Amino acid sequence: MGSVSLKIGDGTARFRRATLCSSAVNILMLLSVITTNLFALYAFTSSPKDHQTHHHLQHHSHKNISLISEQVALILREIDSSQKKLAQMEKELLGYESVDLSRPNIANELKLFLQHHQLPLGKDSRSGITEMVASVGHSCEKSVDLLSQYMTYKVSGPCPDDWSLAQKLVLRGCEPLPRRRCFAKSVPKVDLKPFPISLWKPAVGNKTVNWSGLGCKSFECLNSKKLGRDCAGCFDLVNGFENQRFVKARGKNDFLIDDVLAMGSGGIRIGFDIGGGSGSFAARMAERNVTVITNTLNVDAPFSEFIAARGLFPLFLSLDHRFPFYDNVFDLVHTGSGLDIGGKPEKLDFLMFDLDRILRPGGLFWLDNFYCANDEKKKALTRLIEQFGYKKLKWVVGEKVDTSGSGKSEVYLSTVLQKPVRL
Repeated sequence: MGSVSLKIGDGTARFRRATLCSSAVNILMLLSVITTNLFALYAFTSSPKDHQTHHHLQHHSHKNISLISEQVALILREIDSSQKKLAQMEKELLGYESVDLSRPNIANELKLFLQHHQLPLGKDSRSGITEMVASVGHSCEKSVDLLSQYMTYKVSGPCPDDWSLAQKLVLRGCEPLPRRRCFAKSVPKVDLKPFPISLWKPAVGNKTVNWSGLGCKSFECLNSKKLGRDCAGCFDLVNGFENQRFVKARGKNDFLIDDVLAMGSGGIRIGFDIGGGSGSFAARMAERNVTVITNTLNVDAPFSEFIAARGLFPLFLSLDHRFPFYDNVFDLVHTGSGLDIGGKPEKLDFLMFDLDRILRPGGLFWLDNFYCANDEKKKALTRLIEQFGYKKLKWVVGEKVDTSGSGKSEVYLSTVLQKPVRL
């Protein structure tokens, strides 16, 4: 027989043999029983050797009673300590090391979701497990009050309109979130265009998007704002430059899709776009029969709904999450300034290694107009890229005038790299 232990500290399920855990518990209990009996035997058999007088007998009787009381108190302390150790071991076995479900005001749905479940047919012959435990991000412990609020709802009823709360938890590292047993808010999707017309027609109207939790309440408002270096007016598919991106260059840093596709050995069929704005890169690829998944969050705008309305595939996932793809599956990975996740250099290091993992040998890594805040940052990124041994198919460093109106020149790096075959 075996047991499952979910180590929430690293966000993954780990399986332990039941014999080791059971032995530890049994040994601890046995030692407690032996210790208790020895103390009791000593306490009740201890008496003075000389019983010369009745006075001395009474005196020593009082001493024995006092000694017994001390020993009983010691035994109770030992039992309490043993119970605490057993409780801690039980938490480790159940996988609740980080999320303390004994805290007050924890939602019952959260407790139920994280409860371990026995496999109905006993031990699984392939994996060796006997229990299944649901996964939840280890950083949820830091936001357990918000997590409990997220898991407070009427079962089989409508979910609270709290997607922004869910995203707040994700951005705090509470990822993956627990599943819920309620119906998400429905927003009617009317006037959706058929594919491929949907790629470049105004995809959705203002009334077909959930604007709760957002500052803007219309696409007109969004198009008047610069939502990021890769999204300035990116929801306007008719006017502006969005419908010319990747097919018309405005500078030497802008590579054309057809030129990049021609560099791919063995053909480009599926790709992954990080921080893809409103999905225009995926749209251009779809016109060339290339399937692209766009990684996005709804930060300041309904990116996921807009991308889906264009007939494309949005993936609601933060860059701190290990990408849910198998190794060596993508022909192309495309990203721009969305690669700049800030923090310590090791954070970008982890991200780059995960991107390398999902990119097949011979596949292309397209870094598109990455903003280099300073020369040191450019050098650090260059050193990081070079350690992977990618072949440089195209490498351009250029300057652009800041679009915010400051008139200051900014340095950008654009490159197309090919992943080597590693033996």
